Amino acid sequence: MIDRFRLQRVQYIPKSLEPGILYVSEEFDVAAHLCACGCGTKVTTPLGPTEWKFSEKDGVPSLWPSIGNWQLPCRSHYSIIESQTRWGEQWSEAQVLAGRKAEEARREAYYVEKDRLNRRPFARFWRWVRGLFRL
Repeated sequence: MIDRFRLQRVQYIPKSLEPGILYVSEEFDVAAHLCACGCGTKVTTPLGPTEWKFSEKDGVPSLWPSIGNWQLPCRSHYSIIESQTRWGEQWSEAQVLAGRKAEEARREAYYVEKDRLNRRPFARFWRWVRGLFRL
């Protein structure tokens, strides 16, 4: 089992990963690591407003929400908080399905709101101005 993760910032995620390292490519909005249970499976998490969030303070990484490897034989469930693995409880199939539906509903709500805001004339103008000056 992996109790702690070190941060390694990369442009591209390496083909071969080392245990206990959280690889983060902010350029491509993705993080990857080997499963914390020790099974050796590569876990890739997209980063973004509707996906996982990554933060770092003084080289100490956090990645949330929790990672539920429900499709893997190990079915591990954990978060990486301040470099430490925080284990979560196992979820039933019903909980996994409900969690996936909730994720999809959050994504849809995010993009509906983003689209609504982008339709405002002033928002389009402001994006145009920001693009001119690369703000």
